[in-house]
Amino acid sequence: MPTLPSFAPRFMRGAALLCVALAAWPCRAQVSLAGQPQAENLLSLSASATVEVTRDVLELVFSTQRDAADAATVQAQLMQALEPALAEARRLARPGQVEVSTGNFSVYPRYAPKGGVTQWQGTVELRVEGRDVDALTRLVPRITTLSVARVGYSLSREAREKVQSEVSGQAIARFRSQAEAYARAFGFSVVTLRSVEVHSQDSAHPPVPVMRAARAGAAMAAEEALPVEAGKASVSTTVSGTVQMK
Repeated sequence: MPTLPSFAPRFMRGAALLCVALAAWPCRAQVSLAGQPQAENLLSLSASATVEVTRDVLELVFSTQRDAADAATVQAQLMQALEPALAEARRLARPGQVEVSTGNFSVYPRYAPKGGVTQWQGTVELRVEGRDVDALTRLVPRITTLSVARVGYSLSREAREKVQSEVSGQAIARFRSQAEAYARAFGFSVVTLRSVEVHSQDSAHPPVPVMRAARAGAAMAAEEALPVEAGKASVSTTVSGTVQMK
């Protein structure tokens, strides 16, 4: 029978200690985990509610474009078009009802195919928005130096907040109802809320401007208002979370 080297007893003792240490590690892990209660019978779900409300803020964007051989001339022409339109719009300005602001004002060069500036071009915008729809639509024929570029509707903060609590209440009620129904279906009688998130948003349908026959860009009659249709916006709330069934 072969003899073990002199270091064998030390090696075997070290291996035995290593085995004991490895065997003890899972026990210590189990003890630490056993001290933490495990959540059981968790259910994740979400519920939503939506209310449609008429958009109440009309936005009109007027604009024009000018071309000239030099930038200074273009800028001067744009100012000549903007100033009378701005003065006309300011007559309607009323806090909370009609707001007036200038939009994009830019002058930029145009280049020839082989390089070099051939001419300068510029664009200017005037924005008028508010809840006095009748006054805004009748402003259009009175502005003759700019043309209507865009017409759109949005939902005011006041209109959104007015329905927000109603929508949130509906979504929360649906969440609770679904949680209780699922719990009964699984044979539980108690539902405890563990976590919850509430998200609200509003999304407007695309604006629907209703322009009368274009007549090749002819000016509207002085008494003729711009016909528009507000449409609806959707205000929605989603409630998502986790409940524990007992």
